[in-house]
Amino acid sequence: MSNINRAFQNKSAFIGFVTGGDPSIEKSEEFILEMIRAGADLVEIGIPFSDPIAEGPVIQEANIRALSAGATVEKLFGLVKSLRAKTEVPLVFLTYLNPVFHYGYDAFFKRSRDVGLDGIIIPDLPFEEQAEVREAAVKYGIDIISLIAPTSRSRIQEIAKAATGFIYLVSSMGVTGVRSEIRTDLGSIVAAVRDVTKVPAAVGFGIHTPAQASQIGKIADGVIVGSAIVKIIAEHGGDAGKYLYEYVKAMKAAIGQ
Repeated sequence: MSNINRAFQNKSAFIGFVTGGDPSIEKSEEFILEMIRAGADLVEIGIPFSDPIAEGPVIQEANIRALSAGATVEKLFGLVKSLRAKTEVPLVFLTYLNPVFHYGYDAFFKRSRDVGLDGIIIPDLPFEEQAEVREAAVKYGIDIISLIAPTSRSRIQEIAKAATGFIYLVSSMGVTGVRSEIRTDLGSIVAAVRDVTKVPAAVGFGIHTPAQASQIGKIADGVIVGSAIVKIIAEHGGDAGKYLYEYVKAMKAAIGQ
């Protein structure tokens, strides 16, 4: 059984995202542990990349800060290894295909297993082209997290059937970033997923308030928050830990209400 299942044992999982290395590797570890202490059930760690096509300006700027501070794939593997010695909470990389390809698929997923990573999200890897990457990931026990977008309606069940770990349901079209309203019919998408798989479905893109978290928590198995967390780090820098703790604690409390 995947360690990612741990995040959904009590339903209504809170999943937080940080850009690894923003503002430093050491601070990323501190922030992640604060989020876990506040109730985060799973943490996504973004591998900073120079051309993050799915990201809005908040996370793009975080990528620039992390790269400028010297973040590398190898340092992020070290971050996961250090975190794994301190927590059993599932950890997932979010990255674009280019860094994985250049590292080498087999080498990347072997290293992922060795440091204790649980899964990977690759936004620019189309479902139809996953075979080679999935083969290497399965070999080393790393879950590939499938994304289902509102435009994927005709393919929802095909993608869901092949999913492992959890399914990332994209709430809105466009890039990441906070949104005042989420109008996508998420209920029907979640229902279609549940017709074909028991793999948990979590919703991300745009969620940033406790009210939104509460609403989504009634529909899906988990709530994913990225840009709002990254904005706190951008605002407070190295002192963001206490603010992240309070924010995650409030969001976690709202889920399932």
